[in-house]
Formats: sequence, C-alpha cells, structure tokens
Amino acid sequence: MRVLLFTGKGGVGKSTVAAGTAALAAARGLRTLVLSTDAAHSLADTYDVEIGHQPTQIAPCLFAQQVDAQRRFEASWAEIQNYLLSVLEVAGVDPVAAEELTVLPGAEEVLALLELRQQVRTGDWDLVVVDCAPTAETLRLLAMPEALGWYMRRVFPTERRVVKALKPVLTRAAGVPMPEDSVFDAIERLHAELDEVRSLLSGPGASVRLVLTPERVVLAEARRSWTTLCLFGYTVDGVVANRVFPDDAGDSWRHSWVRAQSEVMAEVVDSFDPLPLWRSEYQAHEPRGLDELAQLAHDLYGDADPFADSGAEPAFRITRTAGGAALSLNLPHTSSAQVDLARRGDDLIITVGPYRRSLTLPSALGRLRVAGARVEGGRLQVNFSEENSADEGVRS
Repeated sequence: MRVLLFTGKGGVGKSTVAAGTAALAAARGLRTLVLSTDAAHSLADTYDVEIGHQPTQIAPCLFAQQVDAQRRFEASWAEIQNYLLSVLEVAGVDPVAAEELTVLPGAEEVLALLELRQQVRTGDWDLVVVDCAPTAETLRLLAMPEALGWYMRRVFPTERRVVKALKPVLTRAAGVPMPEDSVFDAIERLHAELDEVRSLLSGPGASVRLVLTPERVVLAEARRSWTTLCLFGYTVDGVVANRVFPDDAGDSWRHSWVRAQSEVMAEVVDSFDPLPLWRSEYQAHEPRGLDELAQLAHDLYGDADPFADSGAEPAFRITRTAGGAALSLNLPHTSSAQVDLARRGDDLIITVGPYRRSLTLPSALGRLRVAGARVEGGRLQVNFSEENSADEGVRS
C-alpha cells in the first residue's frame, strides 16, 4: 500500500493536485482514499460533492474523508484534559477559560494524523492520498511524534515515579489533585499511536510531494520544506509545479508572466534535482468535479506512474565502516556552517536553522564515539569510531 502526502504554501493548489491524483488512481482501478487533515477542509468544494467525517464513496474505487479534528481530539485527549481541568478548578480558574487553556495549540491537527493511522490499519486501501495543511503546520505535525517520543523516554518514567512516591504528601500539602495511573496510561497510549504514525509516514511505502507555483517566495519556502522534511526522516519523492502559464501566451501581459515564470522554473529545476518535477499548466477555469480533476492529473503525470514505489533514496541510513559506522542524513540546500551537532548520551541533536531534531541513536551506535561530521553533496554524514564513547559536542 502507498501513502502520498501533499503539502505546500497556502494557496498553491495542493488540495486540487491531491484530489486529482486520487481521482486518477481510482480511474486506474486502485482502491483509493483521499483524506484531508487540513482544518480548512476544501475537498468537498474541490470534488463538488458532500463529504463526511467517515470515508464517503464519491466514485468507483474512490472514497474521500474530511477528518473531524475536534472529535479525534476529544477521543484521544479527553482523559488528560479532564485531569488538567481538575487542577485549574482547584486554582480557581474560570471554567470557560480552563477549557481553552487545556486545548494545546495545533493539537487537533496533530491528532488528525491518528485517523490516517486508523485507515491504514484497516487494509482497505491500495492508496491513501493525504491533503495536508499548509507547509508550516505540516512540518509541526510531522515533527511532533518524535518530539513526544523524546519526552516519553527521558522525562516521563521519572515523572511518573516521583508523582507516585509523593502523591499523598503533595495532595495534602498543596490541595492539588495528582494524576492517577489512568492519566499516565492515556499519555502512553497517545505516544504509542503517534509513534506508529511516524513509523508509517517515514517508512518505505510513504512519501511527500511538494506543491508550488513558479514564484520566488513560494520556491524559497519549498526549498526549506524539503530540507526540514529530510531532517525529520521523511522521503520527498517529487515536486509539482502548479499554474504554469503555457508558452504560447498571446498578449504582452501574459507573455511577461511566461517570462517571469520561466526564470523561476529554471531555479526550481536546479533546486530539486534529481527529484521528478511535474508541471501543471494554468487552467482556463478552476478545475472542479471528478472528471476535470482526473484530467488535470492525467496531463500532470503524463506517461509516468505516480503511484509506484518512489525508489527515492531514504532520507536516513546507517552503514558499517572499517573503523565503526557512518550515519547519513539527506539535508538538501545546507552547508556545514548551517548545521549544528551535539551528542548527549544516546541522542544526536541536529539543528538546522530554527528546526532541531533529537535523534535517538540505535544501540549499535550508542556505544560508539563521534569521530567527525561533514555536509557534502546535500547529505550530512556523521562518522562513529569504535573507541569508548562519551558525551560530546560536535559542530559539523
């Protein structure tokens, strides 16, 4: 089974491209689900049909779903939220304000990914197409499972033991209810589910496609997105350039757009080589409905098979060397000066710009020492030696 995620800067047409890709897959006989995790759902408008919060059949082999993020949030967060509300009640916080304070910003969108997990687990689909939120939100979503995993491994066990030991004293002294085991169990379940989502989306059957328009601001964001997605271990298997003016534009106004877009498209080719680049011409009208969307995707992909395994090089790999091992991470559009590394026990902390990944090393590397690091050809390589390891800071 394949999972394709489409993201891009807001307004570039990612929902249209995702919907068209799903329509084309269904027309070719693949049992397809197109699922929107974007809070501003537009799939129903794009297909011009009613779509519910459960998979809704809209054509042979084609189902669509707009995830009810609030319902998913309530199902996964309710027990944790109820405990937080009890603490705020003791503190005298107004109930309405307390309700707002216990809703984490962006949590609904993150938990919407659990619906993707659930649909994949059913085994009902040959292809799941995900219409993601705009780029910034998508990056936050995809970084969350690993960030929560670090907390669960490093902080959560200690916190749980401390609370259990001091619960009677703290409850009497502060009057604040301490969390029951059921609250900790709920957090552990949530972590396990999100960790499964991460494994699914970073696995060999899943990949991300970046949608952009030929504009320099949009291109700059897409380049950064490719770097950041790779940093967190996700495979980008192609780029869609949408709303490209045809070369035969007649009047001078459109000809100036063709010239400007041509300059940007040359930069797009250079920026994303060797990824496949698919181009979709600016349509005479907004594509809507099943037939128009399927035709758009047919014209976009041409003779290529957009549903086959990408064959893209994994963003992350580890190889044995004569003196130890080497960790390699795809980081396009970065140089050594832009990457900071630090080793803390079994964690390798990688920072690129505003994004930081705390990568827990496999046990085979955890006992080795970092011998050096460099960025070459768009890949970060960290070499490990079989000498005794120790906490250390490294700048690549």
